[in-house]
Amino acid sequence: MKSVIAKHLIKTYRNGEVKALDDLSLDVEEGTVLSVLGPNGAGKTTTVRILATLLSPDSGNATVGGIDVVKNPEKVREIIGLSGQYAAVDETLTGWDNLVMFSRLYHLGKQASINRTNELLERFSLTESARRPIKTYSGGMRRRLDLAASLIVRPKVLFLDEPTTGLDPRGRQEMWGVIEELVKDGVTLLLTTQYLEEADQLADEIAVIDHGKVIARGTSDVLKKQVGGERLEVVVESAHIKTTMDIVAKVSGDKVSLDEALRQISAPVSTGATALIEVLRALDVAGIHPLDVGLKRPSLDDVFMSLTGHVAEEIVAAPEAGKKKGRK
Repeated sequence: MKSVIAKHLIKTYRNGEVKALDDLSLDVEEGTVLSVLGPNGAGKTTTVRILATLLSPDSGNATVGGIDVVKNPEKVREIIGLSGQYAAVDETLTGWDNLVMFSRLYHLGKQASINRTNELLERFSLTESARRPIKTYSGGMRRRLDLAASLIVRPKVLFLDEPTTGLDPRGRQEMWGVIEELVKDGVTLLLTTQYLEEADQLADEIAVIDHGKVIARGTSDVLKKQVGGERLEVVVESAHIKTTMDIVAKVSGDKVSLDEALRQISAPVSTGATALIEVLRALDVAGIHPLDVGLKRPSLDDVFMSLTGHVAEEIVAAPEAGKKKGRK
């Protein structure tokens, strides 16, 4: 069953001059994680804002939990949680006060709000800092508190818009752990990110978007296969480059590349470890001892470069409009 379905979404800004979404379609299977991967300006935040009922599309339609996001936005908000790029918390209040306030805004009773707040603070390892003002929190603590606030009503579907933006590596790892726990609890998750490693780590499937369009979709392994299989890489002394290139070319049966600065010869191989063994044997017969040798699988960086012609961190076109902080 599909928890999220978006069909042919179009959204423009500046009287049609900037097309944020250009016939974008995607869906998320119930209980799974879909990572929407793309650079800044690709349309990720616009997609999330439409699905979370914060923005209306110019055309196209979308449902969350079977509910139309344009016709019945109030019903959609009852079953979703949203954590945006920036923590939507009051810095002058304590963590405890923030969660209680959000709970009351969700119409939980006083005692129910307190109980849910304490439960979430414990779950996100924020109990010890609960009575401190938010302005004293680290970036990772703020992000965890913001995520906790989005879970007050136990949503069926959760939208996370670049949840680890601005976090250091440790904070990012901590947030990944929290997200993985949510998925184990059965939450359906749509996660936007421009971190290729993040998509690889968390997602069941990845939708790559660029200039408002989905340009590829599949599991991490499927997307990597689109770029090609493994590559054999061999580093040798300069005097042995020519002979090594001939050996690698014969085993690979494909075009061989040379990085002169690194003295690295590489070529795609379809037989993996078998090809590696054949090359090592041939080098041994030729009396060549490689400085380094190995097999490399394509990364999501390779996938993104192959699909878009630029790296994922690159800022393209005009920045997305409407990145107003808020929570529904």
